Amino acid sequence: MNPLSTLLLALAMSTDAFAAAVVKGAALHRPHWREAVRAGLIFGCIEATTPIVGWALGSLAASYVEAWDHWIAFGLLGVLGAKMIWEGLQAADEPVEERPTRHPFWMLALTGFATSIDAMAVGVGLAFLDVAILPVAATIGLTTFLLVTAGVLLGRVLGVVVGKRAEIFGGIVLIGIGAAILVEHLGLV
Repeated sequence: MNPLSTLLLALAMSTDAFAAAVVKGAALHRPHWREAVRAGLIFGCIEATTPIVGWALGSLAASYVEAWDHWIAFGLLGVLGAKMIWEGLQAADEPVEERPTRHPFWMLALTGFATSIDAMAVGVGLAFLDVAILPVAATIGLTTFLLVTAGVLLGRVLGVVVGKRAEIFGGIVLIGIGAAILVEHLGLV
């Protein structure tokens, strides 16, 4: 995987975490930069770990599906991208609650894990393509850390609308990466 594809994948994997961070930031009463960094570290570590887990699981099955790996990666990325776009287009119907000054660790970790399931699925797809997972996972984790930290700080200003748009953009990027993988492996370029 080339550096540009890795960066685009990292951005796509981080947008759902960014969307969640914007919402988390919007839910806080004047989020402090320490809370933003804390959330970024939690999300970033989880987001860096899940593609490695997915890659390990995918590596076990790679020899059985080598002829179909590009179609599997395209399908996984396409479905995940479509899911992100669909969720980004849905109206936010969350009730307004009292605004805390800090989120509990386990709530951030659970949210971080929920937003990283797609990164695990991407890790499975990358195993089929025999991609070196550590640089990709590190890039995803660092990008997530940066975007989540910024998302928490920007949350009270930008609100839920920007978070949903970021998720739509991430979905489009995922579908584009899947299409590029398919085109490359079919020899159409």
